[in-house]
Amino acid sequence: MSQLALCFLALIGLCVGSFCNVLIYRLPLGEDFVRIRSHCMSCGHVLSWYELIPVVSFLVQRGRCRACGARLSLQYPAVELANAAAWLACGLLFRGDPLRAALYCAMSSLLLVAAVVDGRTLEIPNGLNLAMLLLGAVQLAADVWHWPDYLIGSVCVSLPLLLLHLASGGAMIGLGDVKLLAAAGLLLGWRRILLALALGSIIGTAVHLARMCRGAGRRLAFGPYLAAGIWLSALLGDRAIAAYLSLLGV
Repeated sequence: MSQLALCFLALIGLCVGSFCNVLIYRLPLGEDFVRIRSHCMSCGHVLSWYELIPVVSFLVQRGRCRACGARLSLQYPAVELANAAAWLACGLLFRGDPLRAALYCAMSSLLLVAAVVDGRTLEIPNGLNLAMLLLGAVQLAADVWHWPDYLIGSVCVSLPLLLLHLASGGAMIGLGDVKLLAAAGLLLGWRRILLALALGSIIGTAVHLARMCRGAGRRLAFGPYLAAGIWLSALLGDRAIAAYLSLLGV
């Protein structure tokens, strides 16, 4: 993938990041995100095309709505830039594998939306998990000779956690997290989904302990940390696992 293609990929990621913001706000509300035009969340002002340019519009408008002057959340440019960076990383790491790059770009956007929504509402919408499952189905079809890896990946983590969810009445782990791991496991295979869970748990423990020291409650939105673990494992898991096995002499 050439440098020009990578720049184009990052620009597309920036635009998709704008749509991610739409999903983040509308999915928890059950609001249509296809037919209803983008609008100010404060006054309902329908946005023109020049108010929808990722990052640029936010800067030009100084972070305020042109109609009512309400302050716009920094989440808008942050999500757009994060999605562009994630897409660029996928393009760089998998420049020789266009299908995997495309699947992981889509995965990155879904994980970003899931992380923010779960962080705000403590729920991961089923539609996001279904979309992730479809990505896994594409990966399975493209690499059908290794189908046991993907099918085992879909259950090796999610099934024990489902039993934990049922046994604890949802107190230990949410059903949305279980569904996310099942869908991501089909996409990544059993080795990398195990690594994803480990990374998510480590990141979640470290971050939440730091937050608790600052007065945060014990209740934890695990989705953002799982999303981080899944993303890191998808992009770097093969290298990390190979390096670990090499250290063991396997």
